[in-house]
Amino acid sequence: MMWRGTILFTGCTALLFAFGATACGGVVAGGGDKVLSGQTVTVVGVWSGSEQKNFQKVLDAFTAKTGAKTQFVSTGDNVSTVVGSKIEGGNAPDVVMVPQVGVLQQFAKKGWLQPLSTITQQTVDANYAPIWKRYGSVNGKLYGLYFKAADKSTIWFSPQAFTQAGASLPNSYEELLQTGHDVADSGLAAFAVAGQDGWTLTDWFENIYLSQAGPEKYDALAAHKLKWTDESVVKALTTLGKLFQDKQLVAGGAKEALNTDFPGSVEKVFGPKPEAGMVYEGDFVAGVAHDQFGKTIGKDAGFFPFPAVDGGTAPVVSGGDAAVVLKDGKDAKAGMKLLEYLATPEAAAVWAKAGGFLSPNKKLDLKTYSDIYTSAIALSLIDAGNSDWVRFDMSDQAPAAFGGTKGAGEWKLLQDFLRDPSDPKATAADIEDAATKAYHR
Repeated sequence: MMWRGTILFTGCTALLFAFGATACGGVVAGGGDKVLSGQTVTVVGVWSGSEQKNFQKVLDAFTAKTGAKTQFVSTGDNVSTVVGSKIEGGNAPDVVMVPQVGVLQQFAKKGWLQPLSTITQQTVDANYAPIWKRYGSVNGKLYGLYFKAADKSTIWFSPQAFTQAGASLPNSYEELLQTGHDVADSGLAAFAVAGQDGWTLTDWFENIYLSQAGPEKYDALAAHKLKWTDESVVKALTTLGKLFQDKQLVAGGAKEALNTDFPGSVEKVFGPKPEAGMVYEGDFVAGVAHDQFGKTIGKDAGFFPFPAVDGGTAPVVSGGDAAVVLKDGKDAKAGMKLLEYLATPEAAAVWAKAGGFLSPNKKLDLKTYSDIYTSAIALSLIDAGNSDWVRFDMSDQAPAAFGGTKGAGEWKLLQDFLRDPSDPKATAADIEDAATKAYHR
């Protein structure tokens, strides 16, 4: 069955009938009581470019509602280091948008964070699936509010490539590999793999592992209560290795993949000279395909959920940015008010309307998203959260030395595995050694 370019998966069907091919709307805050006039909330986070611009719209809506001014500072990827130096220098920000569970836990254990207000906690209880509260809590106290989420269980494809190959959308991982061979037989490689960025390889592993081993073992491995030498890890690596070692499936083979970063992998599918029919990564692929290569999502670029592996449940691996309030911030009370606002669907609607955003807030009207396809991904994420199946990115839960450092830990070892996937058992042992050192420092 060829892809026909209209409805990408079942959840989208209901949305299309519910409110047509173009979703719009959203509420912008305004007309507040200006109770915070004269105060300035300083916020730091990793966002830059269009993400920073769109988050500023949210902060501006907060200003319109409360009178508080805001100042956003982009840290790049080194949020932990930047925040630590600011605290030591007596210049702590009020709010930090934390992109990793491990960093949130680190901040809480150092005593840097304030537990969230009763108002925010009540809103989280009403508006979020329990799993988001779990990832924002340390030792039973809620410190982090998940404002922006990512669905890292989407596979993006070129409809033109699928039509040319007569390829169908896969319903299982085994069918995914067969679809890859169909695409390869038509003249393109199946997948563009961003091996230069080790974090993309962790995401490949995590989706396979969650579906194949299940959420309980996933949680145990994420906490290093299960060793990486466990049979379930070796099995997942073996499954992933079958893809990595197939020269028809990986564009340019391992050597080229290891020289391809994430934007480059998207370019290999959606750029002016396509080299592959598919690229695996999260919902944020859409932003690169649209903003850098002018692709219309749903017409020039399609997606489908990462399929189930070995008869398991289809995985839903998420990432996200949690807002936390620092104790030492100059206007920390106003910072807490900002989090009370960010917990509402009103705040999420501002960025959802602008695009490039997913909210875990189940009270946000799906019509608010800028397009029907983002709405469908958001629905999938919320449904998974309600079933307690969604799991947070495993490497983001780990100590940075293991799960978040270029050229080290899991990132490097999976790059080595991409280069030579012939011995999954040895790779598992090497990863276990790195994990032991990082988790037990």
